[in-house]
Amino acid sequence: MWVVRPEFHGNGWRTLAIIHLGCIARATHLLPVFGTSFVPDELHFSDSLDVYRAYFVNNNVDHHCHEFLS
Repeated sequence: MWVVRPEFHGNGWRTLAIIHLGCIARATHLLPVFGTSFVPDELHFSDSLDVYRAYFVNNNVDHHCHEFLS
């Protein structure tokens, strides 16, 4: 698996970009790198991209994804 991290500017703001839907070739699942502490019960799934600092991407999820990402 690969580890990916969001990109931040020097001021701490997350780097954002608008991309055309035609530029998206494949979707993937991002699995948070949880660390050693427990996940709080009150954490809502919609906050996951803001809470975690790194994510696993499974490049071997299927044959087509492996060929595309390799």
